[in-house]
Amino acid sequence: MRKIFLFMAAIISAFAISAQTQTIVIQGPNGKLMADLSVPSLNTNEKKTVAILMHGFGSNRHRPLLRAIYDKLSECGIGAIRFDFDGCGDSDGEFVDMTVPKEIADAKAVYEYVRDLPWVSDIYLIGHSQGGVVASMLAGELDKDAVKGVALLAPAAVLREDAIRGNTQGAKYDPITPPEYVELPSGIKIGRDYIVTAQTLPIYDAALQYQGPVLMLHGTSDIIVPYTYSLRYNDIYQNGSLRLIKGVDHSFNGYEKEAADIVANFFINTVNDYVL
Repeated sequence: MRKIFLFMAAIISAFAISAQTQTIVIQGPNGKLMADLSVPSLNTNEKKTVAILMHGFGSNRHRPLLRAIYDKLSECGIGAIRFDFDGCGDSDGEFVDMTVPKEIADAKAVYEYVRDLPWVSDIYLIGHSQGGVVASMLAGELDKDAVKGVALLAPAAVLREDAIRGNTQGAKYDPITPPEYVELPSGIKIGRDYIVTAQTLPIYDAALQYQGPVLMLHGTSDIIVPYTYSLRYNDIYQNGSLRLIKGVDHSFNGYEKEAADIVANFFINTVNDYVL
């Protein structure tokens, strides 16, 4: 048994050493998007799967959860790219100008960049929180065979209802006539366009257009996005797999490695056996 463990550890170590990370710039529809791309070791004419990782509301590509997933996929020989949405992290733009449709457009630009890499075969989408909404809607928008599998971690479909009732992350406003911008308790600001577009966002209608394999991973102690939103996602997906994790919060704090293992195992053991 110990020999098997050491053999598997050696394989993982080899992947980790051979994978190369590049910091790249992708031209998005609203400016330059900064990204980190992990390129697995490739033999001549070999093609690899790549996962596109999308961070949550007001976050960035360096968050512990995304880093853990990125590193785990790289260890498993799966290419990965994590990027900052427009107005976030190191990318161009101002966060106050952010809307979900703009983030979908950013993600589509990253998808097109990855799709055109000569060594890429299949593409996965992974999104946390608002990034989960973006990933689910983009998968539904793209062609039937464009995405091999999707993983949604605490997908924040609550954002539409928040905008309708005029309460986003504890900041209250008039939802009928929203102000030019709203300052949230965290100090960041959202613009009127974010609120107005969120109120009519067809989250589930767009998402259900994708019927490939989908993992929904959600903590039962998430007070920002209740896990019931993943339950609803699970209802619309014919090939959905729901994992509820007792006691875990919205950011998967302290559970990043375990979440990364679940995501990697889902793609390796479930998605790769699925025929589009």
